[in-house]
Amino acid sequence: MIVLDEQLLGRGIEEEITKWYRGAVHFITDLRPQTVIKDDAVPELLRQQAQPTFVTINERDFWQKIAIDQRYRVVCFVFPDSRVREIPPALRFVLHRAEFRTKAKRIGKVIRVTKEEIRYYSFDKRQVQFISKEVIT
Repeated sequence: MIVLDEQLLGRGIEEEITKWYRGAVHFITDLRPQTVIKDDAVPELLRQQAQPTFVTINERDFWQKIAIDQRYRVVCFVFPDSRVREIPPALRFVLHRAEFRTKAKRIGKVIRVTKEEIRYYSFDKRQVQFISKEVIT
């Protein structure tokens, strides 16, 4: 399951992701409808799902701040609001890399994606790992 941050609502990116992703795609607001979801509530909502991948452009509030947990993973895109439409192909690119290709390889990781690089840390390895200096397309 992919869970999109509420900042991505109304942009149509969920439709683009469902074209290539076989699992469910939801917004965080679907997990607790008709309530305001603060950033600190996100980990608990993710823990209640079956191995979700949370996708956000709110890198400032999640990268190296969200609790690392073996029940979910987080992908933080460092893209300006004007580049939100680039998230679906960039997410596909990231999830197809050898380091993240399976749920087992992604679980418990927080991944930071820029146009130029991918970095991550995990439940097991808290030190930030640098894995790519190629351009994300």
